[in-house]
Amino acid sequence: MAEWVKLCGAAEAPRAGEVMETEALGVAICLANVDGRLCALGNVCPHRQGPLGGGWIEGEAVLCPWHAWAFDVTTGEAAAPEKGKVDVFPVRVEGEDVLVEIEKPEPRGLLE
Repeated sequence: MAEWVKLCGAAEAPRAGEVMETEALGVAICLANVDGRLCALGNVCPHRQGPLGGGWIEGEAVLCPWHAWAFDVTTGEAAAPEKGKVDVFPVRVEGEDVLVEIEKPEPRGLLE
């Protein structure tokens, strides 16, 4: 079941053209500000597990700081050389909080 979870305060969110690393419910998130629009992606590059939140923005993409793989902030899809994909999460600002919609982990029983 998905729920809206606080990522950070609105004042802590990245400024236009910046990215940051954060986390929600144990999931690493890259929060990017693309021309004033906040976008949330999975923070781990599928190429070599680089932290996307340590990268930079070019156009509508976040680039991994390790090998410059570019991920579209709306689809999570990578451009060439090889197709890859990261998760994309809905984001909204509510009052002074930046929220992300993310799947809540299922509770595990003692016998699992």
